[in-house]
Amino acid sequence: MPPRGVKSAKRKRQYEHIKRSETARGRSNKVAERIAAATTNKTRRQKGETKGSRKRTSSRKKS
Repeated sequence: MPPRGVKSAKRKRQYEHIKRSETARGRSNKVAERIAAATTNKTRRQKGETKGSRKRTSSRKKS
């Protein structure tokens, strides 16, 4: 099951693909789901698909 905010078919496919890949590498189902969810959420955040998303180019503040 993809993360709660995922509504598009593309992100659902991405989640399932990553999950399958991780289980094929020998990860447990629970760990594979966690990795897939984190990766999908990261991509959504970077692409500006989340509610309060901002693109971050760096974690360091410019002074």
